[in-house]
Amino acid sequence: MLKSRTGARPSRRRTMLAALSLAGACSLVVASAATAPAAGAAAPPGGHCANRAWLHVPGAEHQQVACLQELTTAGTVASGHTDPADFAGLTPKDLPVPTGVPGIQIDGYFPDTSSTNTNHGWNHDAQFVIRLPDHWNGGLVVAGTPANREQYANDRAIADWVLSRGYAYAATDKGNTGLGFYRDGRRPGDAIAEWNERVTQLTRAARTVVAQRYHRPPARTLATGLSNGGYLVRWQLENHPELYDGGVDWEGALWRTDGPNLLTFLPPAMRHYPAFAAGGPGAEDARKAMHEAGYPAGSEFLWPYHHKVYWDLTQRIYREEIDPGFDGATEAGTPYCAPGTPACDADYDYASRPASVHRAVDRIALTGRIGKPLITLHGTLDVLLPMAEDSDVYDRMVRRAGRGELMRYYRIEDGTHVDSLVDTFPDKLRPIVPCHRSAFEAMEKWLDGTARPPADHTVRRPAGADATTLLTGCPLN
Repeated sequence: MLKSRTGARPSRRRTMLAALSLAGACSLVVASAATAPAAGAAAPPGGHCANRAWLHVPGAEHQQVACLQELTTAGTVASGHTDPADFAGLTPKDLPVPTGVPGIQIDGYFPDTSSTNTNHGWNHDAQFVIRLPDHWNGGLVVAGTPANREQYANDRAIADWVLSRGYAYAATDKGNTGLGFYRDGRRPGDAIAEWNERVTQLTRAARTVVAQRYHRPPARTLATGLSNGGYLVRWQLENHPELYDGGVDWEGALWRTDGPNLLTFLPPAMRHYPAFAAGGPGAEDARKAMHEAGYPAGSEFLWPYHHKVYWDLTQRIYREEIDPGFDGATEAGTPYCAPGTPACDADYDYASRPASVHRAVDRIALTGRIGKPLITLHGTLDVLLPMAEDSDVYDRMVRRAGRGELMRYYRIEDGTHVDSLVDTFPDKLRPIVPCHRSAFEAMEKWLDGTARPPADHTVRRPAGADATTLLTGCPLN
């Protein structure tokens, strides 16, 4: 029998209103996908921060509204309306920050029973941020956070840029945060299932707030995110396509009941990397085993960092969320245990685990049945979510589901899972953030009907391009 969820409250079912999830849409009718936002639209009547006294986030338990001269991190870091620790390590250090986006920011939270998010001293989960620029282009972008970060995690990678283009922006902490996120919920899979609910909830609410601010609903609502945030984009387009016009998925995590998923490809890395690192007669066999598990040839220079920082920790905390019974009374396993140690995650075999474990994954699994256009990006040197075990598989799932015309998939040569690693390996890696921006623009044109995105392909690294050049653009053609 599975052990009880450590730290979970006895009756944890949040008040979800009729509108679940945090991507941010309201019950207003979604405008046609072919309707383009009005580029360069003038400020709404009343000027800077007009109508802020009328703004109310539907379903929010608490909100605070601020009129800001700068909604991007060029201003919000100093004003205290973001948390730099939340987006630390996600982008290259030299990524430019746009400026000149005055408007309204709303911070708050929806009813929830967990309290891992300490932002604003609230100690309350289901926190959100909504930003409403004075000069609005008619669109709304909704994002969930990567990893187990809080609502400001996308501020440099995504929010700054879309705000500078005139979009309203909303993001959520997904309802639980931190390395102990798995403590939230009564059943295995509850914490991750809440992520999806919270994005939906926020999307509906943010659409209402946009209509309050600008006197009309958004002409276009786009979902985007990276890593776990990319998973949320996929899930939303599969399960709530009525709320969105399209989505851009940046290396989204793949949850699939029969695998592959995190719990199928992380244990082999934990098992074989130490033998590779030790050298000696077994090193070459260990290298081959890593490649067979999906870790691409040529990515070996990234393995020491991921062994130290990502593989072991990621496997243990997500396995605890899905399969807490594997290690008995121990919480989230034993760090860096040697294969053969009892209940060691390096020996974890998802395929042989009880049906209850597979049912937990089934509750959060993706199907490929997207209902709106999706562009997916994935780095060829991603060694946290290897492309062959993730987006390659999801692309096939979408096509088997008969939705191939709704998807474009671009493999970014020399991209890896975390763009900040470009600063450490500038000659070996390229940042994906400019490619995400190109994909976003391609989605805009696709929805406008002005240009169809290029067919699926690998976006090659330009010969001789230096780090500065690679930050300035990423043509998808």
